[in-house]
Amino acid sequence: MRAAINTVKNVIEKGKWYVYHAEHKKKAGKYLQSIEAIKGKLDPKNVKLCKEYARDIFGNERYAPWLIVYCTYAQEFKEGWIPDNYYGEVVVPNFNGLYGDICNRTVVISNLLQETDSLDICYYANLLFLSPNYEILNEEKIKKFLFAKNEKVVFKVENSRQGKGIYIFDEKSFDIDVIRNLGNGVFQSFIEQHPFFSEFNNSSVATIRITSICDDNGNIDVNSGFFKFGRKGETHVQSASAIYIHIDVKTGKLGEDAYFPNWETMKHLPDNDIPFAGRVLPSFDACVAEVKRMHSRIPFIRCVGWDLIVDKDNKVKLIELNGGHNGIVFNEVFQGPCFKGLGWEGIKKYTSLKR
Repeated sequence: MRAAINTVKNVIEKGKWYVYHAEHKKKAGKYLQSIEAIKGKLDPKNVKLCKEYARDIFGNERYAPWLIVYCTYAQEFKEGWIPDNYYGEVVVPNFNGLYGDICNRTVVISNLLQETDSLDICYYANLLFLSPNYEILNEEKIKKFLFAKNEKVVFKVENSRQGKGIYIFDEKSFDIDVIRNLGNGVFQSFIEQHPFFSEFNNSSVATIRITSICDDNGNIDVNSGFFKFGRKGETHVQSASAIYIHIDVKTGKLGEDAYFPNWETMKHLPDNDIPFAGRVLPSFDACVAEVKRMHSRIPFIRCVGWDLIVDKDNKVKLIELNGGHNGIVFNEVFQGPCFKGLGWEGIKKYTSLKR
């Protein structure tokens, strides 16, 4: 009986990963089409090199599509690139594992990080409203608690990604039954961002994404980053329409080009015609320092994507963090190879998931 159960489990597991790689192949193909329209097709020699590298280094040609995407944009092959599907299938389970899910549990993560100036007002978890100190707030208290110092608040559903699951309430529109239907999440103060970011878009809060790594000796390093902002009239940044600019993580300088989701580039912003090349993000050193401090609180989550912003008082604010498949494509294309020398290639699968 046990053998039969294990066989079924193995079949289900293989089926899951088959679908996973098929979806990645489709996504990489879509990106490749857009990039080829700008850069042209990759020469056969480099296509062959990507496939050989996928087989020799990662053990299977199914990792080649992302390498081809990176290589087509760069117009050259670079050793050390990590394919996005290999990252999700092998790296994340080993280096973040189930602990990475803690990043999505808003009730506990702020206390673990010991944020210096948290945006969190209170939480909704398992049908309870909780203060940051875990005091239970009943229906009579919750509304007063939320709007005592805030004209409007943001509610973010747990596990929300790509700008989805974000809702804005004022005292008049707040409805307990709506929150209950949305499920577990966090209430946060509405951010008044630094004027620098409002120049790009003043209708929504921009995002500084910084990726940090904890190495085998416990050293925390920041190896890549990008700046993301929404379009005119949007209430928050949404991945489907956001504009991206990569950041030099040593200086905080913005890159020369901004990118639409379809990989088209621009030198000036489309909504206000502001040139951005070489501009420096405000308080960027403070952003990096805060990321390193917070990551040192959770070193067992080895790779984390941090979404930050600087407010009108030059204070660094954590919007959210991602300890799951936090997305490496943009980083690898424009700043990669970002993870070279970390020993991520050829590691055995799923070791951190054994119990």
